[in-house]
Amino acid sequence: MKVNNKALKCLLNIDYLITGAALVGLITVTFLGVIMRYFLNNPFIWLEEVQIWCFVWLVFFGAGAAFRTGSHVAIDVIVDLFPPKVKKVVEICVYLVVMAVLFYLMTHGSNLVRQMANTGRMTNILKVPYSIIYSALPIGCGLMMINYTIITATSLLTKKADMEGGAEEWI
Repeated sequence: MKVNNKALKCLLNIDYLITGAALVGLITVTFLGVIMRYFLNNPFIWLEEVQIWCFVWLVFFGAGAAFRTGSHVAIDVIVDLFPPKVKKVVEICVYLVVMAVLFYLMTHGSNLVRQMANTGRMTNILKVPYSIIYSALPIGCGLMMINYTIITATSLLTKKADMEGGAEEWI
């Protein structure tokens, strides 16, 4: 996928940056936690809070990156047997269902973040607001929607060009 707009490139790559930082943070604090607990007998009391934060951000921002790279599980054996026009209809239907689910999750995730902010809930030890931790849900869903829209549009346009060019199979 080629993107010429610099701002859009930054937006599309923010999920990679956040996912990478969350993964590095998770591995680092977990490794150091094992060392502190089992070798120095002085465990980090805040370790679980940071791990949960890293997991939540890793999952929701990593999912956006997975959409862009096509890393989600897809069982399309039956769809591959259909003619190209039916495949296109199925792809559009799948796109609409995925967008509806992501919109639902984004909306209710935003409500959760708002609720956490209104109640002032914070983690027990580090006193990090849960609204910050759970903000990964609506932001990640929004990035997934953007990524999936770009991937689907690119796929449909590529398939349309192939069909007009006389190609018998979609790439």
